[in-house]
Amino acid sequence: MKNTDERHNLTKSEVVEDIPLACSDELAAVELFEQLRWGNTPACVHCGSISVYKMLDARTGGRNKRYLWRCHDCKQQFTVRIGTVYEESRIPLRHWACAFWRASTSKKGVAALEIQRHCQISYKSALFLMNRIRFAMAPENPAGDKLAGTVECDETYVGGKPRFKGDNPRGRGTKKTPVFAAVERQGRIRRQVVADVSGKTLKGAIREMVSEQSRIVTDDFLPYQGIGKEFAGGHHTVAHSTREYVRGDIHTNTAESSFALLKRGIMGIYHNVSKEYLHRYLWQFDFLWNGRKLNDGERTVAAIRAAEGKRLMYKAA
Repeated sequence: MKNTDERHNLTKSEVVEDIPLACSDELAAVELFEQLRWGNTPACVHCGSISVYKMLDARTGGRNKRYLWRCHDCKQQFTVRIGTVYEESRIPLRHWACAFWRASTSKKGVAALEIQRHCQISYKSALFLMNRIRFAMAPENPAGDKLAGTVECDETYVGGKPRFKGDNPRGRGTKKTPVFAAVERQGRIRRQVVADVSGKTLKGAIREMVSEQSRIVTDDFLPYQGIGKEFAGGHHTVAHSTREYVRGDIHTNTAESSFALLKRGIMGIYHNVSKEYLHRYLWQFDFLWNGRKLNDGERTVAAIRAAEGKRLMYKAA
């Protein structure tokens, strides 16, 4: 692990070198999180002053066992945890480092049971970690940062069982949870759990996620009809009902590919996700999709930095 003076030039790719030590050594984990949050200029989380200093242990001369800082201006103590998803957590930061790394680099997700085994913590603590990391991965301002260009829109069903024996286990008419997705070609994705797949619901989701200057592409599912007049690029469809899947550049293959990854993760890694918590898993899979062009170190850095300014209280866990 680089010392503090050397690490202000740490690149995102070099996080790959530091993570293994940070996952096993608490001081290394604290220094990694501090560097990623403050760089070479630590600042007070209460007043913003950069006139701060590390509190040292009187007997050893090393870092305070709680890794505290103190501000010269407001006189308050603070740590790198304040104002993040891991504030007030008693779980060591080395376990947070491990969980952030695994959650950011596993294409189909990582199970809490795996975090439990790797970190040697309780299953409840592992769930606590993963729920808050998924919350950190949630989009910052989805309403103000809409998708643009050519946007594919599609819906699918996740989890649950057929309502009656003999029902189609894959599609409509089941107790599965409907999920809507809007995906930019070669770009970002937004998914959300929806109450149903009615025209009112799906069109409302499109309006919420997609810029009015975009071109909408869907299959020929009836509830999408009529949305084109609201978008500058119009609404284009492929007729899945007649087994037409591609016509020129009109297709929903990107959206369907994203659903395939989501379902592989849920069936292969998580096995079962309740409707109550499904939106958090969508945050994680969307974060991984949107960061697919980053390397593992860059994606981990993005996840750790996204944890700042977010809190998920125990009652909401």
